[in-house]
Amino acid sequence: MVDAAEVIVEIRELSKSYRRGGQSVPVLENISLTIHEGEFLALMGPSGSGKSTLLNLIAGLDQADSGSVIVGGVDITTLSETELADWRAGHVGFIFQFYNLIPVLTAFENVELPLILTSLSKKERRRHVETALQLVKLADRMDHYPRQLSGGQQQRVAIARAVVTDPTILVADEPTGDLDRGSAEEVLKLMERLSENLGKTIIMVTHDPRAARRAQSMKYLDKGVLANAPEATLAECF
Repeated sequence: MVDAAEVIVEIRELSKSYRRGGQSVPVLENISLTIHEGEFLALMGPSGSGKSTLLNLIAGLDQADSGSVIVGGVDITTLSETELADWRAGHVGFIFQFYNLIPVLTAFENVELPLILTSLSKKERRRHVETALQLVKLADRMDHYPRQLSGGQQQRVAIARAVVTDPTILVADEPTGDLDRGSAEEVLKLMERLSENLGKTIIMVTHDPRAARRAQSMKYLDKGVLANAPEATLAECF
């Protein structure tokens, strides 16, 4: 199914380095990768391998030294900072390890935030938010504050916030890293449904082989390059 789908992310010879003292430290070297519409991809690798950097480049949160990142036909490496901000608002949904919910806002208000600056009316925003909360099975918690929700419920609110704008891609950085096993399973099942039933393209960074096992495909980064995963890692994932 994925192989026949449209390519939604195309990365060509992408390189990124950071300055440390007087030295340039390479983080990614000549990465080329394609991700199809509706694909649920896990990015794995040891700490410092460049996983989160690659995720940030795909999401337009960082700028590459060279190469291109084409998302939905747009080469985001050619966009200005202002253009990138506008593009992210319309095309990327973010799911973080620590939820990043605003504690003084209800679940409804947290999910509504990405819609505030759009042209949608208040009634239309409410309909979108209610649909997103129903999707994550938290419609009955929309008036609760983050402190009144479990960790798993907070992450599901964060997922509702990520999908409420119907983005081109969802990027998830260790989305189960702060959850107990039961809550992690709930979140991963939800992400599976988003990919399989709604055709959402999800790119997830994870250290957890159990999380990677729920993805449709997996890429392994080691010292800034795509590499073959160790046999032990493959055995745990698949």
